[in-house]
Amino acid sequence: MQAPAAVAASAKVTPLPPAAERPRRVPHNKRREADAPGVWERIKDHPCYSEEAHHYFARMHVAVAPGCNIQCNYCNRKYDCSNESRPGVVSNRLTPEGAVEKVRDVAARMPQLSVVGVAGPGDGLFQADRTLRTFELLRREMPDLTLCLSTNGLALPDHIDALKALDIGHVTITINYLDPEIGAEIHPWVFHNHRRWRGVEAARILHERQMEGLERATAAGVLVKVNSVLIPGINDDHMAEVNRAVRARGAFLHNVMPLISDPAHGTVFGLDGRRGPTPAELHVVRESLSNDARLMKHCRQCRADAVGMLGEDQCQTVHAGGGCGSAKDDPDAASEAREAWRAVVADSRAAQQTDAERADALVRAVAPAGDDRLVAVCTRGGGRVNLHFGKATEFHVYAVGADGIRFAGIRRADNYCLGGYGESERLDTILSVLEDVSAMVCVKVGAGPRRRLEAAGIACHEDTRLETIETTLADWYAAAVPGSGAARAEAGPA
Repeated sequence: MQAPAAVAASAKVTPLPPAAERPRRVPHNKRREADAPGVWERIKDHPCYSEEAHHYFARMHVAVAPGCNIQCNYCNRKYDCSNESRPGVVSNRLTPEGAVEKVRDVAARMPQLSVVGVAGPGDGLFQADRTLRTFELLRREMPDLTLCLSTNGLALPDHIDALKALDIGHVTITINYLDPEIGAEIHPWVFHNHRRWRGVEAARILHERQMEGLERATAAGVLVKVNSVLIPGINDDHMAEVNRAVRARGAFLHNVMPLISDPAHGTVFGLDGRRGPTPAELHVVRESLSNDARLMKHCRQCRADAVGMLGEDQCQTVHAGGGCGSAKDDPDAASEAREAWRAVVADSRAAQQTDAERADALVRAVAPAGDDRLVAVCTRGGGRVNLHFGKATEFHVYAVGADGIRFAGIRRADNYCLGGYGESERLDTILSVLEDVSAMVCVKVGAGPRRRLEAAGIACHEDTRLETIETTLADWYAAAVPGSGAARAEAGPA
């Protein structure tokens, strides 16, 4: 939906400076996500903390936290809702015991499962006894799984010791502002110390508690990811300050997410016509913050009962007691299957890491100074180009050029092909989503959509080898950039 003129006028995002004036990006090496000793072991199987891990591992959210202690103008918690994929939405609420039963069932059928988290549908620490009891039971029964918490941070300072006692080493805090005047436009009230606070005072209390919780959590050795919802016209010009503040207090990752504001969701912002950022605007803001590998760009803004790989949610098909038989009744067998999967992934990711570094070095060697192009990749996972354009429901976007090959984010759109036929309206949406992209790489693309994409300035590259994304992008770049083919021949194969 288009925003009213007043909103649109106030929602412009400052463009990036010329490439030559921007900070130099770090070399492409996914392990730079973990530049502190021992951190790689803590994130290598966590799909939300490592962009690399999300190609291999699944997560599960258990909806044991229905109540919330703040109101957000971008949130509307819904129950028994199967057709919405966004935070705050679940199909059913669970008791701690019911959550463990459901995790047991999913773990028996999904060896990729590595993380179980509490992400609502309210706040995980507003009714902390439910969340902590869930973690206690899971830690006792499935100690190899990573346990994770998402919170707005208002109650976090009160529960750091309890979280550490249960070895909860990953916490996500949603922090959208530093200035309470801005915060009051996002959060109309908070409930703290048995009282409801409103307006700027409410926003001040929330801010102070968030900063305290962040500082105490990082001091306790917790890896903290900060989520920030980018809201055009409210906090878009403020995001650099938020980034500096949370990084200074030890945040491990910063995830800048787009506002979801479909009026059908019933949120205040949606009903008021407040638009979300375009993919291009979101990219500009992320790039202005991204001078290292500590900006999360693969978030899917998951439901509070999400199950499976990021981008392939199975929450509607997974039900407790689904007939796993002996596997469900034998937790040791499920644990052994997870361990076997980790061994398979270790072998695969070592080879892919080598390919990625070689491809990145090649692109850097042949790219003209200042060159920087966005390329959309069609993939069903595994870090490979392995999907037809018509079946893609999301595009993995990479920046390719003088700074090498850098993952730039996920852009979602309904797939073009439906029942064997292309949908013109869906292609219109895809073209809008890819408005700033130079090329699209896939296994196959039909003649019709190819014409539309190329007419919009998006070159199409087909590759049926099912190679790694980085290798395929290096090959595309060598063919697409004038003069780089000869330089590539001297540099050797990717």
